Amino acid sequence: METQTEEKVTPFTRIFLAKKRKESLSSDGEKGAALSPLPPLPPRSSTRGFRRFQEKSIQFLLFLAAASSIAITLGIVWILAYESFGFFRHVPFWDFITDRQWTPLFDDAHYGIRPLVTGTLVVATVALTLALPVGTITAIYLSEYAPHRVREIVKPFLELLTAVPTVVFGYFALLFVTPLLQKLIPSLPGFNMLSAGLVVGVMIIPYVSSLSEDAMRAVPMHLREASYAMGATRFQTSLRVVTPAAFSGIASAYVLAFSRAIGETMVVAIAAGMQPSLTVNPLEPAATITAYIVQVALGDLPHGSVGYQTIFAAGLTLMLMTLVFNVAGHLLRKKFREVY
Repeated sequence: METQTEEKVTPFTRIFLAKKRKESLSSDGEKGAALSPLPPLPPRSSTRGFRRFQEKSIQFLLFLAAASSIAITLGIVWILAYESFGFFRHVPFWDFITDRQWTPLFDDAHYGIRPLVTGTLVVATVALTLALPVGTITAIYLSEYAPHRVREIVKPFLELLTAVPTVVFGYFALLFVTPLLQKLIPSLPGFNMLSAGLVVGVMIIPYVSSLSEDAMRAVPMHLREASYAMGATRFQTSLRVVTPAAFSGIASAYVLAFSRAIGETMVVAIAAGMQPSLTVNPLEPAATITAYIVQVALGDLPHGSVGYQTIFAAGLTLMLMTLVFNVAGHLLRKKFREVY
């Protein structure tokens, strides 16, 4: 009989009986144990104030991190402009941009920046001639053709090139690339802009390939599917759909590669020579702006002399060149940017 009564008890009845039993035990003080009260909650206003203080502190630290980069850039510009102003008090600006000789350390001093600018642009042109097509083709392969496993292996190896010290690349150009080129061109001198430019091009291939591949991977898949639906091959889709759609990102990679090429120091200082000469022939030796800065900075020129101030005038010229190309790249990206 008791078994039949327990079977008829519903789950709600069981819950009610358990609750009543728990209340009776707590009221009687089972074994003398008293239930401890819950700790009081902190006031809502103090919690909000502490959280607001945390957010403001984090926001202030992030602002300092962002403002520090601007402050450092303005500091560099100020130092270059201030020292260059002292240089231009002794050297006319017209002679600086039109003179065909750069011999500030000689008795018969000439302060024409054109030889250094020409050498810098020739080395950068040789480097980009190698890096842009190779890097773009590599990016197309990694984005459109390579299996996932191959991409995960090849891309890190490419990016490892950026971790190699530039002095290693410099001696690689001088001791390996130059003798190899001399077998093809016997009249090639030991110092030349061709070998330096080729090695700089190898250095900046990872910048072009990695950034361009990221831009191509960001192109929506439905554009590729639409191209395939129209009967296009994978090669046609890569060249006529994916590459134009990712052009803004590819242009950013090109601008970064150019800035890296004209700012390279050790490779051109070791392999291209240190003698400024106004020539556009990459088979001849020449000095670049960065190579000249290294040459003078390691010398014993007194601080404040005109020869010492030439490195700041050259550095200001290099910064303005980089600024012009970065602004041009920004305008190019803004014009051809695609939003999906």
